[in-house]
Amino acid sequence: MKTGTAESYRIIRMYESGKKSQTLARGMTRAEAEQWCQDPETSSSTAKSPKARLRTARYGRWFDGFASE
Repeated sequence: MKTGTAESYRIIRMYESGKKSQTLARGMTRAEAEQWCQDPETSSSTAKSPKARLRTARYGRWFDGFASE
């Protein structure tokens, strides 16, 4: 990364089952990425929404994480 520029992060959904990871968002600040990942709906162990429960039933355990771009 160039000096004086902010580092950018992407959100990645990862699956324990071996399903290919998905990039869900790009160009986030670290604070934004951390806030995203603190939402209970971003992990199969804490998510309660019907959509998240269906994802867990189909693919097993999963969670959202972040990495620098």
